[in-house]
Amino acid sequence: MPVDQDFANRIREELAGVDGITEKAMFGGLGFLLHGNMAVGIMSTGDLMVRVGPDGTEEALAKPHTRLFEMRGRSMTGWLIVALEGVRTKRRLAPWVKRGVAFASSLPPKG
Repeated sequence: MPVDQDFANRIREELAGVDGITEKAMFGGLGFLLHGNMAVGIMSTGDLMVRVGPDGTEEALAKPHTRLFEMRGRSMTGWLIVALEGVRTKRRLAPWVKRGVAFASSLPPKG
């Protein structure tokens, strides 16, 4: 399934003032990286992936429309999926993008 460019553009708008953002095709979708570290992405399903870190996982999962990101049947603590219903508006999308950027900015830049 091709990446929804309208959704990608909405994420780009949220990231417009952030230096060091790059985009990379990954997970069958599109990742947005800050200095080489994943912040958020669009999954092949069209849902939003957000990197919240291990300490932020439990609290983030208490929010509506969220679930742990799974890779090959293994849950990935610190990474979660927000269903498209949970990010349809700017008001709902913005906090998730900011959260992913905040966690990615806490990591050392990748070469």
